[in-house]
Amino acid sequence: MESMAKYGVKTLIYSSTCATYGEPEKMPITEETEQKPINPYGKAKKMAEDIIFDFSKNSKMAVMILRYFNVIGSDPEGRLGEAPRPELREHGRISGACFDAARGITSGLKVKGTDYNTPDGTCVRDYIDVTDLVDAHVKALGKAQPGQVGIYNVGTGKGRSVKEFVDACKKATGLNIKVDFLPRRPGDYAEVYSDPAKIRRELNWTAQHTDLQKSIQVAWKWQKSRPDGYGVSSAI
Repeated sequence: MESMAKYGVKTLIYSSTCATYGEPEKMPITEETEQKPINPYGKAKKMAEDIIFDFSKNSKMAVMILRYFNVIGSDPEGRLGEAPRPELREHGRISGACFDAARGITSGLKVKGTDYNTPDGTCVRDYIDVTDLVDAHVKALGKAQPGQVGIYNVGTGKGRSVKEFVDACKKATGLNIKVDFLPRRPGDYAEVYSDPAKIRRELNWTAQHTDLQKSIQVAWKWQKSRPDGYGVSSAI
C-alpha cells in the first residue's frame, strides 16, 4: 500500500473472498455479515482487508474490495483458461479437479465430505462465472471514489451443491467421471452463498452466466484445445 501511494497509484481493486466470512449462521451472506474466517486462506485475505482499511484512513486512494465467491468458467473466446501448476492441482478448484479426472490426468474426482447439513450432504457453494467476475471489476473501476473503500460480494445469490456440480461436469464433458467420496477436509464449511443486492443496486451488476453446465462447457472446450495449458514451465 505504501509503495502504491509512493508511485502515484490512484485506484485499487482488491481481490478478496467469501472465505473471510467463515461459516455464518445465517444465509445468504451480505456485506454486513460478520467476518469469522475458519481457514488460513480466509484469515490471510481478511488480514489484507484490515491493512487496506487502516491505510485508507489517511489516504485518498480509491479502493474497491470484491469478495469473490467460487469462480468457474473460462473466456468464451478461448483466449484464457484454467491451468494450475502440477503441484497445485491437488488443492485447486473443483472445476480443475473435474477436468483432470475427465482428461485422465487423475484416476477420478475426490469429493471430500458427504455428511454436511445440506440437502444432499455435500458442500453448497455460489459458483460465479469468470466472465461475470471480469464485468464486476469493470463496474467497480468505474465507480471507485477517491478516499473511499467500497465492499461488494460478487456471486449469483444461488447455492449449488458439489454433487450438482459434478453432475453438470459429467454432462458438459460427456464423460462418466469416476467419483470417490471421502471424509471431510478440515476447514471446509457446509454452505455459503451470497446476497448480491448491494452490488446490483450500487454498481448495476448482476451475474449473467448462471447456467452451471454451460459455464463448464466453455471451460472444458479450452481444456481440450490447450492440453498443456499455457506451455509454461512449472518452475515459473
